[in-house]
Amino acid sequence: MSSMKIANLTQEWFECLHSWHLDLFFIPATIVTLATLLANPVLLTCIFLSRALRQETRYLLLANTLAADMLFLVLNLVTVACNALGAEIPELLCELNTAITVTAYCCAILTVTLMVADTYMAVRWPLHYHDLLPPSRIHRILVGIWLLAAMYPFSLVVIMEVVRENPHEKTSVCLVLISLGFIQAKNTVGIHIYFSAAAIICTMLIFYCYVRLYMVTKTQGIWQSRYSRARVTLLAHGVLLLLYFTPGLIFTMELFLFQKENISQDVRVWISTVNMCVFMLLPRALAPYLYGLRYREISDTLLQLFDRHTRLSQATVA
Repeated sequence: MSSMKIANLTQEWFECLHSWHLDLFFIPATIVTLATLLANPVLLTCIFLSRALRQETRYLLLANTLAADMLFLVLNLVTVACNALGAEIPELLCELNTAITVTAYCCAILTVTLMVADTYMAVRWPLHYHDLLPPSRIHRILVGIWLLAAMYPFSLVVIMEVVRENPHEKTSVCLVLISLGFIQAKNTVGIHIYFSAAAIICTMLIFYCYVRLYMVTKTQGIWQSRYSRARVTLLAHGVLLLLYFTPGLIFTMELFLFQKENISQDVRVWISTVNMCVFMLLPRALAPYLYGLRYREISDTLLQLFDRHTRLSQATVA
């Protein structure tokens, strides 16, 4: 697509955004983002200040998920704010923002998937679990996850820079959808393979782990009660996983609609705005409370830090 067509599309998108007053979605998006950014650093502090928690694989995976979510939330809020204000952004900066946003989103999805696999391994092979996943190996796995998540988005940035007609072009709307939609017009298969293959592999792995967990533990009596801890935990984690994957599926639908000329621009803008400001924020708002405060070790560490802070404050006043 030419630079002129890109400029016309972004300007049309901006006008549609304001004609429907969708820029008001910035308000709830800001509230949810700030609430999450207040909770996540507290949990990360608890994990990294406790030597015992730093040695646990599940807490390292949780910390990586929270860190990826924080990066995603900051970039998403900046994007929503710039689009609402109509601030002109250099296209290179927009592309880098797109690449980092996709990297953070994919990293969170991969880490959440690994958390399910980690639970399965802990239940399935309890005696060999710590030998299979020591902290040093988990650190390398986490680095590998970030590299894997970043490889494809940043390769697209390089491709876009190579084929760019005007390196100093600016855009009034910066969206992951528009950036990837332009590439998809030239390479329809690549982007769909990337997102579809990742979603299918993660979904199949999660489903397999949960089925195997049920088969391994069904004789232990933990599933007999309707409101047993195992059932409630499985339901809560299942809902959160669904919320993590749903925005990605909606985004894939957005990419499909992006190429359909008979689809109204209003429909595209509505779906994209609601996905960015609602669906993508819900799992990240729930994650620190479900994955964090439900863990007794984190709750105890948090209480210890609070008590220590209270005693220091009282000693300072005295």
